[in-house]
Amino acid sequence: MKCTLCPRNCNVQRSLRSGVCRTDDILVARIARHDWEEPCISGAKGSGTIFFAGCNLHCRFCQNYDISVLPHGAPVTVQRLADVLLFVQDMGVANINLVTPTHFSDRVAQALTLAKPQLHIPVVYNTSSYEKVDALRRLDGLVDVYLPDLKFCDATVSALLANAPDYFAVATAAIGEMLRQQPRNVFDAEGYIVSGVIVRHLVLPSFVEDTKRILDWISATDKDIYVSLMSQYFVARQDDAVAALNRRLFKHEYKSACDYFANVGLHNGFFQEPSSATEDYLPDFDTEQVTAVLQNVPHVF
Repeated sequence: MKCTLCPRNCNVQRSLRSGVCRTDDILVARIARHDWEEPCISGAKGSGTIFFAGCNLHCRFCQNYDISVLPHGAPVTVQRLADVLLFVQDMGVANINLVTPTHFSDRVAQALTLAKPQLHIPVVYNTSSYEKVDALRRLDGLVDVYLPDLKFCDATVSALLANAPDYFAVATAAIGEMLRQQPRNVFDAEGYIVSGVIVRHLVLPSFVEDTKRILDWISATDKDIYVSLMSQYFVARQDDAVAALNRRLFKHEYKSACDYFANVGLHNGFFQEPSSATEDYLPDFDTEQVTAVLQNVPHVF
């Protein structure tokens, strides 16, 4: 079957040659507890992350370049992924966090359908938002918490930084579908989110005006939306074409974004300290690690 799963519409037979995502089989790059998500996601228990290799967006500044642009990891079947979901739940974490699942979303839906009757913690769908609405509809009733990025507003910016001039139109439609499925954020007695949507945005050096346009859209959509405004940008690699990406975010740039957040009437927010802009928070993507973990995952399905 030729792949039109995501907005790239590569229309390639992925078993024969790769499209933009550069993958075919479900490729898992890391299975581990993660302690550095938003407080209501990680908290003291941690978030049970399943990182998928490959990506359909390929931002120039990607901090997971090691697995997104140069995919490596362990291939798994739908049934084996369902086993992994139960295994992660048994780690005692607050939730199951599916990171960059877009290019496998059809098979993720199948795995969730198998495992969902045995899951008693929330499933988090952690995405760039470069998603088709039809693909997200397959996840209705299977995903409890959506954690979408809203990366760019201006088409020239998204074309420059991700070769996706249609990003904003696609992403806002996708987030609209996520809000339809999970219109209200619900938290448990310990403060962990159990259902809802948190929109993430990474403030980029020299692109604060684009950040402000994104905040305008969020405010106009719903001033009660939860927003995670992130300052954790660091230079993952030198960029010869976009010099602005070759430095850290200035403190005054992030302050300007935070001030604007308040000025447009948004009030449910998560913010970061400048110390978060470091590689120290970047997970280690080691194929041997994930292969070793999979050896300990019981076969259930």
